[in-house]
Amino acid sequence: MNSHFFSDFSHVVFPKSCSVSLTGIKDTIITDCKKSEVLILDPFTTKLLSSCCKMSDLMSEKITIVEDLFKSREPVPEMKAIYFMSPTAKCVDAFIADFKTKPKYKAAYVYFTDYCPDDLFNNMKMYCAKYIRVCKEINMSFMPQEAQVFTCDNPGAFQSIYSPKSQDKKKTLETLADQLVTLCATLDEYPGVRYKNNMVNAKALAELVDNKLAKHYELDDSGKKKDKTQAQLLIVERGIDPVSPILHELTYQAMAYDLIDIQNDTYKYKAKDGSEKQALLNEDDMLWVKLRHKHIADVSEQIRKLVKEISASKKEGKSDGKITISNLAQMMKKMPAFRKQVTEKTIHLQLAEDCMQHFANNVEKLCKAEQDLAVGLDVEGVKVKDPMRTLLPVLLNPYSTHDKIRAVLLYIFSLNGTTDENLSKLIQHVKIEDEREFILNWKELGGPYHHIGIFFSRKPTRRDRSQDQTYNLSRWTPVIKDVMEDAVENKLDTTEWPHQSECPAAWNGSGAVSARQKHKASSQDDRRTGSRLIIFVVGGISYSEMRCAYEVTQAVKSCEVIIGSSHILTPTGLLNDIKALSKGPMETFTIEERSNA
Repeated sequence: MNSHFFSDFSHVVFPKSCSVSLTGIKDTIITDCKKSEVLILDPFTTKLLSSCCKMSDLMSEKITIVEDLFKSREPVPEMKAIYFMSPTAKCVDAFIADFKTKPKYKAAYVYFTDYCPDDLFNNMKMYCAKYIRVCKEINMSFMPQEAQVFTCDNPGAFQSIYSPKSQDKKKTLETLADQLVTLCATLDEYPGVRYKNNMVNAKALAELVDNKLAKHYELDDSGKKKDKTQAQLLIVERGIDPVSPILHELTYQAMAYDLIDIQNDTYKYKAKDGSEKQALLNEDDMLWVKLRHKHIADVSEQIRKLVKEISASKKEGKSDGKITISNLAQMMKKMPAFRKQVTEKTIHLQLAEDCMQHFANNVEKLCKAEQDLAVGLDVEGVKVKDPMRTLLPVLLNPYSTHDKIRAVLLYIFSLNGTTDENLSKLIQHVKIEDEREFILNWKELGGPYHHIGIFFSRKPTRRDRSQDQTYNLSRWTPVIKDVMEDAVENKLDTTEWPHQSECPAAWNGSGAVSARQKHKASSQDDRRTGSRLIIFVVGGISYSEMRCAYEVTQAVKSCEVIIGSSHILTPTGLLNDIKALSKGPMETFTIEERSNA
């Protein structure tokens, strides 16, 4: 049997361990229902599949019809249907409706992403028992985003957890905990759990996850209790680092998602002939994977070299200016791969040019001020004594309101807070008197700026990176990288990072390996014999923080770092979320509303 279905997951998340688990998913679903031609998905499982699987892959498995669970569908009573869905009341009700009165299909093979509550399962049995051939739980309710990044595909969790008007915070934390358990199950890990002290949501989530993990691993298939594996799960909140998601980043991926309108990982652009084009920025684009964490200056240089290679490749079929049969045959063999490479290079040449255009227009000038405020030192390493002198040129220049808000926030964070009087002046400067929530609502995130109108506690001590080679406009390092390196080196203070459950031997000092050691780059498969650090950030992660997981993994041969959150942040998205914390659950707000009013 063809092995395409689900197989592409193997390169999307944590290649070795996850591919083993996902091969099991493929074998389970396809083996159980080889003759089924109908696949029915909910929005989450649709996203899950589309992130790693093409329609042609499904068709190769004889699945010719893919339907939306919640849309009206024509009955096909002679066919069996596969239902791959989340274990929610809405999904189960839609499933029951397909069979309760007049069955739409001959039989149903039901696969849940996670544990199905007894009440929902009993409802299914009551109305549909005679039609259900299979009902299984797959334990995969997280979204594989990249090789070392996952999300819970829940941007709304930010409002649910941090809005003072939220009514479903407890339920949201429960759901996130369930999703984290399925992540650990997919990776076959039973980690020790720790959380950042003085962060109430991180603590609550750590308790939930630890209890659910204990229940999940209470007994394995052989009837024995599973021991802790060589893994550690750290849970933190967005408040640990307000700077990283606000700064203008100059690494390729972070810069592109900040400055270019990329929706659902799709980059839209105009070709030279004026036609509209679009490209998906994902793991299938090997050039994207190679370039995404590099500084835009390096990206631009590499793409220029690649374009020269294209020109040289076009001449491969010629010898002394003439096309030879031998070389023509070689070119024909290479043609599909060659076309793909040319397309990728063209896409990234355009995307890099778009990024550099924004950089030249205004980002370059903003970056110097932002870096000085964030780091607290100028490019010469001299302490910034008067941050207001750094901020004023930004406020006095015709930058967008959005950019000025970001600079004001960095100024406030640099001072560990400011007075109410000074805050009012800043808000007047930016002309957001009626929308001061962009700044004031940061207090809802807790952390060191829980009272943004007054001076607050001292900032955490940072690692000394003065000897690191960096670009002048990229001197800031996300706080989460310090956390990753401290965890790997077993330097996390137990008072700052209490244990919800004890970590295995690899994390008690005997297995810690310095993140500073420069090991030779090894393949991801080689690393799987070592330990694993999983970091979950409540409230969203930025692209620069995602990059850190790869950097630390590359530096430390014995440990793989995986990072995840409810969702991925862009600066504009985060500011809109912060602003919306003042509104009720059904209200929305975007930063563009002000200019459109």
